[in-house]
Amino acid sequence: MAVSADKALADLNPRFKKILQRENAELSILIEVAGITEFLNASGSPRLVLTHPTDMVIRKSDYACNRTIAIKADKAASDLPKGIVAELKNPGQKVRITLTAMV
Repeated sequence: MAVSADKALADLNPRFKKILQRENAELSILIEVAGITEFLNASGSPRLVLTHPTDMVIRKSDYACNRTIAIKADKAASDLPKGIVAELKNPGQKVRITLTAMV
């Protein structure tokens, strides 16, 4: 949903990646856009490669590829509030996404 990010999986801190690659890792995602906030939760996995040079994908399924940052998310893009979705459709809109990994 968010495009033109200034970070991709390849840019993440190696220590952060190691946490995400643990079997019991959890990822909290905070999305802030136009004064609206939304939280998502997902899981890490040893199957995460975390190397893609331009992309980060959060998945509801347990599918993992080099674009995947987390699996088994509690929300998909279609589950986000309409206000956030509308703001994210604006190509000039700034969005802040905060990722917090824990085990």
